[in-house]
Amino acid sequence: MELKAVSFSYGEEEVIKELSLDLSNGRRVCVMGGSGRGKTTLMRLMLGLIEPSSGKVLRRPDERPSVVFQEDRLLPWYSALRNVSEVHGPRSPASPAELLEAMELSDARDKLPKELSGGMQRRCAIARALCFGGDPLLLDEPFKGLDPDLRGRVAQAIIKYSRGASILLITHDEKEAELLGCGEIIRL
Repeated sequence: MELKAVSFSYGEEEVIKELSLDLSNGRRVCVMGGSGRGKTTLMRLMLGLIEPSSGKVLRRPDERPSVVFQEDRLLPWYSALRNVSEVHGPRSPASPAELLEAMELSDARDKLPKELSGGMQRRCAIARALCFGGDPLLLDEPFKGLDPDLRGRVAQAIIKYSRGASILLITHDEKEAELLGCGEIIRL
């Protein structure tokens, strides 16, 4: 995936201005900025959910991004295991149960999302994105609600199970960029 001189405006307010970004070949890029600076808008542009005002978003025909949105978007009527299992396929790096174990959720596999804490729901959403096995992996504030020690363990699991996929991390915290080994930081 590549962005070439992409700009986007909400009415008169330009939130992204001529941004170029190459997210290919296993690159790990972090996007940082305050609230309302266009970080989530950037991810929506990359996913084709909105179109740029100018510039181009180039995607490979076989590209299948995995996504952790700012909201966990778990299906409330399915257990944690079923939420992850729904996307399991030939590109999955591991079984849904193994990915829940990597997110330290083995004991929660049969619980519904409403029975999970916010941090547990977040880790379930990460397990689901990893299970999809897509490239690139787009992560919008993936560590919210996790204590520092758990963030480190989850980051290691993301690195292990993303199997060299390109990663775009949206965060407010430079330490999170370090945890995922982001080689480039873009500030919006």
